[in-house]
Amino acid sequence: MAWSLSSFQLSDAYLLISAVKNPPPNLNLQSSTMLSSSPSLLSSPLPSPVTVISKKPASLRAVPSGTARRGVRVVAAAAAAAAPVSAASRARPSAAEVARTVLELAPSGTLSVVGPDGWPLGVGARFVADAAGAPALCLAAAEVAVPDAPSSFHVEFRQSGARTPQCTMLGVLTKPSDESVLKKISSRWQKKFGEEIDQDLLYLISVDRILHMEDFNEDGMWVIPSDYTSAEPDPLRNSAENFVEEFNSNHAEDVHRIYSIYVESDLQVADVKMIWVDRLGFDLHVHSGEGVFAVRIPFSRDVSDEKGVKSSFNMMSHHAWEVEKSYASPEFEKVQFLKKVR
Repeated sequence: MAWSLSSFQLSDAYLLISAVKNPPPNLNLQSSTMLSSSPSLLSSPLPSPVTVISKKPASLRAVPSGTARRGVRVVAAAAAAAAPVSAASRARPSAAEVARTVLELAPSGTLSVVGPDGWPLGVGARFVADAAGAPALCLAAAEVAVPDAPSSFHVEFRQSGARTPQCTMLGVLTKPSDESVLKKISSRWQKKFGEEIDQDLLYLISVDRILHMEDFNEDGMWVIPSDYTSAEPDPLRNSAENFVEEFNSNHAEDVHRIYSIYVESDLQVADVKMIWVDRLGFDLHVHSGEGVFAVRIPFSRDVSDEKGVKSSFNMMSHHAWEVEKSYASPEFEKVQFLKKVR
């Protein structure tokens, strides 16, 4: 589930926001909408941007009016009330940005069409994303390479073996014929795969609807197509896994210390692992006897390159050490929300 709406789900906490006329100023519901999986998912119209739907009973949906106030502490094990919008929850890429990043990183996806016999058929296909994020596929299977056919293209990317953000594009296949378009796509293909593409096998799929999911077993979020095409993929996407490996392998003590100092939690922690880094911060998985919890640690500023990531991490690590030794007082807002993921 996307975190940009702060509709986090603990073990027993579920949030329903419906027909919000006057949302709090720090709650942005305009760029994307959430929808739980249901039999009518594909047949239903695009949901209203102000509707959040939960699959859980009404008795679990009540949201106390005071939960939107800053400073409300949420204990991960309690899961009795909805979480407030904190700096950490705001400091994460939008669903549109994450979807663009997934399309840039994933090497392949699954194209699905309904055949003449009425049966759905899905085939794997390598692809690149064009400048606006539309997938350009190499299709050798004539059964699915049908121009103007309603299609879906599902793409996922596993982050550090711990989380699999994914998105499904709904649109129609088209056969590009413009030479400049073919040249740009061929250049992207060469850069991504190190080989030339057979332009006779090249198809584009339009971006009419986008369903984004943060991970398996999560609710889906409809992303507005204009938000998707105008979003930029994360600038750290190609080096994020290297950062994660380096910090977990060579700076495990610092990762654990940052969690201990920057996060307000009563969990008895066995291990802390970084799972992803982006321009706004990084995500940790916290292992305890109560399960595995995800927590977001924001950077103090946007970063866009290796130097910025390491500089921000080192400053946070040093400040956490000073606070731990009582040489300094915390100069940040503590993260007060952990999301149980396993």
